[in-house]
Amino acid sequence: MEDEGEIYDGIRAQFPLTFGKKSKPQTSLEAIHNTTRRSTTEQQHPTSTESSFPSLSSSSKAWLNSVRPNPNPNPNPKLREPDADDELVGPPLPPPAEEEDDGPVIGPPRPPLGSVADDDDDEKSIIGPPRPPEGFRGGYFDEEEDEEEEEGTRHRIPMSNEIVLKGHNKVVSALAVDPSGSRVLSGSYDYTVRMYDFQGMKRDLASFRQFEPFEGHQVRALSWSPTAGFFLCVTGSAQAKIYDRDGLTIGEFVKGDMYIRDLKNTKGHISGITCGEWHPDKKETILTSSEDGSLRIWDVNDFKSQKQVIKPKLARPGRVPVTTCAWERDGKSIAGGLGDGSIQIWNLKPGWGSRPDIHVQGAHSDDITGLKFSTDSRHLLSRSFDGTLKVWDLRQMKQSLKVFEELPNHYAQTNIAFSPDEQLILTGTSVERDSPTGGLLCFYDREKLELVSKVGISPTGSVVQCAWHPRLNQVFATAGDKSQGGTHILYDPTMSERGALVCVARAPRTKSVDDFEVQPVIHNPHALPMFRDQPSRKRQRQKILKDPVKSHKPELPMTGPGHGGRTGTSSGSLLTQYLLKKGGMLKETWMDEDPREAILKYAEAAEKDPKFIAPAYAETQPEPVFADSDKEDEE
Repeated sequence: MEDEGEIYDGIRAQFPLTFGKKSKPQTSLEAIHNTTRRSTTEQQHPTSTESSFPSLSSSSKAWLNSVRPNPNPNPNPKLREPDADDELVGPPLPPPAEEEDDGPVIGPPRPPLGSVADDDDDEKSIIGPPRPPEGFRGGYFDEEEDEEEEEGTRHRIPMSNEIVLKGHNKVVSALAVDPSGSRVLSGSYDYTVRMYDFQGMKRDLASFRQFEPFEGHQVRALSWSPTAGFFLCVTGSAQAKIYDRDGLTIGEFVKGDMYIRDLKNTKGHISGITCGEWHPDKKETILTSSEDGSLRIWDVNDFKSQKQVIKPKLARPGRVPVTTCAWERDGKSIAGGLGDGSIQIWNLKPGWGSRPDIHVQGAHSDDITGLKFSTDSRHLLSRSFDGTLKVWDLRQMKQSLKVFEELPNHYAQTNIAFSPDEQLILTGTSVERDSPTGGLLCFYDREKLELVSKVGISPTGSVVQCAWHPRLNQVFATAGDKSQGGTHILYDPTMSERGALVCVARAPRTKSVDDFEVQPVIHNPHALPMFRDQPSRKRQRQKILKDPVKSHKPELPMTGPGHGGRTGTSSGSLLTQYLLKKGGMLKETWMDEDPREAILKYAEAAEKDPKFIAPAYAETQPEPVFADSDKEDEE
């Protein structure tokens, strides 16, 4: 027996530990992404009975590669004639078969008519008759179809699927995605900042860290450093804070002296900061704007004082809050939007001061909430409380190129963003009172300056911040209202990379208790008795609910005078009446009599046959002793 046991152990050791165990069934990636399909599309949501999805399998990767666009759309590769210097790999090609020969063709098939062969001299020789030009449709050129195809490919927005990063109790007012696209920051009016990591996100899509930068102050802006090692957090307080990548506090900038009148003599802001942005290239430079009417440039290595103080040009003396600020792509210019609707731009050069190089007075009729430079430094976008989005040419700032109206805005953090190729402009809208339209994400063509698409993000919440990440090719939009807030991520499995695709494939959306799906009703009147549906019990249930005994309905309290052994809850229900009723001395006509007379009526009967208080003290009650006459006391 020992020898057999040793032999069995030796054989068992040759197999893996998972031998004989049932593996979980692999779910295709197509079914996983269908769970996050947006309801606006025409495709139906297939229901999945799987409680959990495994990691990507080889078949799922094959499906993903099959639905992605082919980088080489031409199925027939271009032929290239070999040169004498080229080395032949494999056997030589057989000579081409003659047309008169009806025998079998040996070797690979000849290229189709009209194919192109490339030579080393970059000259193209056409084999066979030439193909018709592109756009030729049976004798005429269909230019409209070609233009529509080009527009469709150029304005292809990744929005077929959607996931939501929830967790905030109010509207999300700040958003920042690191350059690599692995971590997302969201700040809200509930005073908290949440950090999300796509690589380590679990099934519930929850944040891995949550903290409150400044107690009782809303989060207004978040910005990553160029190296993504730190990020800036701006709240409603006068002090901005710096955190590392894991959410640990590095330091906070100093607050200025509010009793000093000249803002240039203070070491920091004296009022709440409205916006802040990290330098696009320098990892130690930060720009902030404040309600005290100044912009300040900070050095991360020195938290005790700023590097530069910028005071905007004002039409009249006083203080006008600077509501937003922005860096140019190369960091050579900064822009500030003021509460009076003006836009001012400063060029950072040796010896520059607070006098702006470009000043547009009355650019908007209300506070400016967002500014954005284009990468080529040709255009500037501005967003305002007046419900407009304006496109400016930096070479001629006297008048805007285009004004997009009917964009309601109720949040001071509403921003503008570009697509990765900067062909599209996107911004969010707020929900107006008594309006059937929810929060929208609007896309505009930068060249034609016209509306391209409107995407519904939240039916009840306003869209505040938006971003289109170039590496992930995914659109981020923050939304919410007074009771909830979240970050919506739009993506397309055929166009997007990593990000939402990674966490969705690892942890798909789980069914919620609020989910409801209408089951189809199939009527089969000719089915066999064993396969027939059970008759409806709806009428029987309604009848049972009306029966107080079967439904166990509790007895309702009485609102009028008591009767039938029950005491009413009216003002005439007194303790005396209750005691007389319990003794059986009150009838249904007691409400018409005087309570005192009703009691005195039974005074003699109570004295002869006491029932209430007298029997309890019958044994211990002393006999009363009265004086015989009052005349004796008087004498």
